[in-house]
Amino acid sequence: MSDVNVPTVKLNNGVEMPTLGFGVFQVPDLSQAEQAVTDALNTGYRLIDTAAAYQNEEAVGKAIKKSSVPRDQIFVTSKLWVSDFSYKRAKAGIDTSLQKLGLDYMDLYLLHQPYGDTMGAWRALEEAQKAGKIRAIGVSNFYADQLKNLELTMPVKPAINQIEVNPWYQQKQEVKLNQDEDVRVEAWAPFAEGKHQIFTNETLAKIAANHNKSNGQVILRWLLQRGITVIPKSVHQKRMAENIDVFDFELSDDEMKTIAQLDKGESQFFDHRDPVTIEQIFGSSLKAVRDSED
Repeated sequence: MSDVNVPTVKLNNGVEMPTLGFGVFQVPDLSQAEQAVTDALNTGYRLIDTAAAYQNEEAVGKAIKKSSVPRDQIFVTSKLWVSDFSYKRAKAGIDTSLQKLGLDYMDLYLLHQPYGDTMGAWRALEEAQKAGKIRAIGVSNFYADQLKNLELTMPVKPAINQIEVNPWYQQKQEVKLNQDEDVRVEAWAPFAEGKHQIFTNETLAKIAANHNKSNGQVILRWLLQRGITVIPKSVHQKRMAENIDVFDFELSDDEMKTIAQLDKGESQFFDHRDPVTIEQIFGSSLKAVRDSED
């Protein structure tokens, strides 16, 4: 077992959450996902992030069950997919996630996207939280106006907004607006999946050399110092150990400003507000919801 002590932060409902965790996005092979979570827990990670759409909740649950780490020391996050965005479907989706994970409760459960009947689905999350099935509820990929609309409409404020944040897409305004609302920002794709040679970028490499660290470690430290929780992913234990080894150094103000200048101001994946993209990626799921409720 690793002796790394990852700091925690209190969410707006008082639940404590590690500031750095481990994600299993794009690890659909169940045996590989189970091994990855096992290795992550042994490396010292205590926040494990999955989703219904990742199709590996069962593997995450098996790794947690087999681990010697007590359940109450593991912060488990999953997410509801848009095909279950209605009150009735969300209630069933929550129970399905719990069943696949083999858990009595989840520490955090998110609406994965801001489309479809988000209000109906959110009401189901609120009820599940009240019933003790979920300790904290939140959203993912919500822009500030979508977040505000949910806050003004529903009784419970989201505790988390999980969004894309990396050096190429820093989302300064969105991050600030969430933080001003006391909604914790959690960064997915912190390494932009290696795009634009992020792991060898000269600007980042110069900063990394100042601290005897890697580009990846500098990126994670930069996010942490912005008050952002981060969930890097790797199936390699050596990289897992590197990613969690970011609490023994601090970037200077000048280094933070230098990284701020790398912002390209555009998503490295897709625009969540582009109607064509929404239709292509989520349209079929939303149509399935409508058809099932006709």
